[in-house]
Amino acid sequence: MTLQEKLDAMREASKTRIPPEARAVMQRSIDDLRASGIMNRVARVGQTAPDFTLPNAAGRPVSLKEQLARGPLVLSFYRGRW
Repeated sequence: MTLQEKLDAMREASKTRIPPEARAVMQRSIDDLRASGIMNRVARVGQTAPDFTLPNAAGRPVSLKEQLARGPLVLSFYRGRW
């Protein structure tokens, strides 16, 4: 199964778990984001990321440039506490 097929299956399964009212709010937010033109500013596969420094999980600053000097890396962004 391809990633797209898995994502499509997850999207379909969510329709049975998420109430219609909540899905409508989520869809309006997605539509608003797309209408804002944000998709034209999304980084593309293979595009070089600008250098930045952010705090790591321990709160210490980590720069992209310093990490790349050590070799290839994967960036994972998460939002707050879960």
